[in-house]
Amino acid sequence: MYFGTPKWENIWISEKDLEIILEKLSEFIKPSPYGSENVSLNYGLHITGGEPFLNYNILLKSIQLGNELKIPSLFVETNCYWCKNDEITKEKLNELRRNGLKGILISVNPFILEHIPFEHTERAIKKSKDIFGNNVMIYQKYYYYQFKSLGIKEKFSIEQYLRKVDINDLQKKVELFQMGRAAYKLQDFYKKHPSNFFFKENCQLDLVRNWHNHFDNYRNYMPGYCGGLSWGNIRNLDSLCNEGINLDDFPVFRCLILGNMKDLYDYSVENFDFRENSDGYISKCHLCTDIRRKIVIETNKIKELKPREFYFHI
Repeated sequence: MYFGTPKWENIWISEKDLEIILEKLSEFIKPSPYGSENVSLNYGLHITGGEPFLNYNILLKSIQLGNELKIPSLFVETNCYWCKNDEITKEKLNELRRNGLKGILISVNPFILEHIPFEHTERAIKKSKDIFGNNVMIYQKYYYYQFKSLGIKEKFSIEQYLRKVDINDLQKKVELFQMGRAAYKLQDFYKKHPSNFFFKENCQLDLVRNWHNHFDNYRNYMPGYCGGLSWGNIRNLDSLCNEGINLDDFPVFRCLILGNMKDLYDYSVENFDFRENSDGYISKCHLCTDIRRKIVIETNKIKELKPREFYFHI
């Protein structure tokens, strides 16, 4: 979704920003339907990245702050790279639990498997269940059981994986958002369409929803899963919520909320000489990202297109 790569500048959220952001968010966060001591995918607050265990001190501090603020259903999301033995895994999970962590989401998919031994993932799941009980989520379970059935223990390349599975069957059974890097790297597995195929699509529900939004280490309030878009600085959350947004100041948002993809396309062609990819696009998000990248290359004055680094790693 967010073009994560080691090539990004090594910038971590500051402890001060962490305090400000969590304090401002605390009054808005809804607990799991099963209660504040339980976790659910689209409820509570999750600490993610990147990979949050890469900076364990900041992760621990975020859990401590969340607990002090009585933020419900607090969980962490991880790819399990750090679960190299039972002792390290138990030690960190127990410490986080003692400091207020309610549960954990363990990411399982072929892209992670390419870099992280599956035995790390299995260890994380086993130890997490010992410590958090039912508050362990596996995303996605289909991949988890598939990898087990294939007898995988170590790393497994994408090429190896694709030789073992039916890609058409896979598309029917797992969730994969056709956005971010996925839209570019996996486009050969999907049918491509010219830009006008997506012209009638509107993104209002994605951009103004009041659930599962993200807040990044650059202080951006990111709508939904839309990488490279920002409603503004999280420090100004009060005014954003109470005073609203003048869409005349946000031309990209204006097109996508009050209009449709054709409006964004026309805006980019008229103002920034955008030319569509002759190979086509697999989703509206693919087209939208391509348009926004062109705009960022041409100008730094469209303030909702942040962080700009997002566009330079496509």
